[in-house]
Amino acid sequence: MPAGIRTLDLRKIYNSAPPAAAIGGFAMLPFRSKPKRAGRPNIIALDGITLEIRAGEIFGLLGPNGAGKSTTVGVLTTRVRPTSGRAWVGPHEVWKEPVAAKRLIGVVPQRPNLDFALKAREILLFHGAYFGQGARERAERASKLLALFKLEDRAGDFVRGFSGGMMQRLSIARAMMHDPEVLFLDEPSAGLDPQTRLLLWDIVRDYNRGGKTVLLTTHNMEEADALCGRIAIIDHGRIIAIGTPEELKQSIPGGHVVRLKFRAPAPVLMEKMKEFAGVREVRPSDGLGADLYADRGGPLVAEIAAAAAAAGVDISDIHISEPSLETLFLHHTGRSLRD
Repeated sequence: MPAGIRTLDLRKIYNSAPPAAAIGGFAMLPFRSKPKRAGRPNIIALDGITLEIRAGEIFGLLGPNGAGKSTTVGVLTTRVRPTSGRAWVGPHEVWKEPVAAKRLIGVVPQRPNLDFALKAREILLFHGAYFGQGARERAERASKLLALFKLEDRAGDFVRGFSGGMMQRLSIARAMMHDPEVLFLDEPSAGLDPQTRLLLWDIVRDYNRGGKTVLLTTHNMEEADALCGRIAIIDHGRIIAIGTPEELKQSIPGGHVVRLKFRAPAPVLMEKMKEFAGVREVRPSDGLGADLYADRGGPLVAEIAAAAAAAGVDISDIHISEPSLETLFLHHTGRSLRD
């Protein structure tokens, strides 16, 4: 039976520093009481995540590194215990019925965690055995998946000699080995070449057509746009927007974003640009720049340049973005998905 996913006010607060690469994505929690260990800050990874993912849909969590995507997946797959809140996979509350929940899910972690002492086929066979598959069933399933992921010619090789892309393909095949109702893919295309990425996308779509639920995390806007029926954009542990890719892109005022950088503050020019035809909003950026949300992009450049010259403003950079998930994120947060 197809299984959906639900979370209610999920919160996760760490009492030790996250990895250095993730620090920018977490918020510091003001101390209201003495921490458990002196000198260690409280770091908010999830700040009240509530989601409802329908059975049989491909749903994406889109956001920059450190936004809380992997922590959300960690909670839903029983690897991270939440500080508070609740989560369900199908009818099972994850932290009250972890064994039942695990039987419904397949998980592909952000980094492959394959056993280097095993050969590719052995990894799949052992995984199938963990989930109670008989010898014939798992042998047939392993052969099918090795062929599907273009790994049949390396089935008898130890994985220590595999490339990063081959390890990622085998990790996904392993997660699909027991035919889970819900497939979690954490940054599935990271490090993959374009050809392998397209292969992965086709496999995910085919798996979903069988009624399976897929939750993927990504900071790749093209991937989210191509695969997901709905997307939640997450930053600093909070959901900042949710909907179909088209709904989200259409929600941006004007659609186009013109980003300007000045060599000195330009308050007069900022006010002048608000009067331009088609400009819906002008936002200051870092004190020495502005973001214009407008119905047009390129045609505005000449007007901006003329107004800047008249105001004696030196523009050091100008960048135009078409309507996209990137511009949506920029609208809500004032920064790029890759910042």
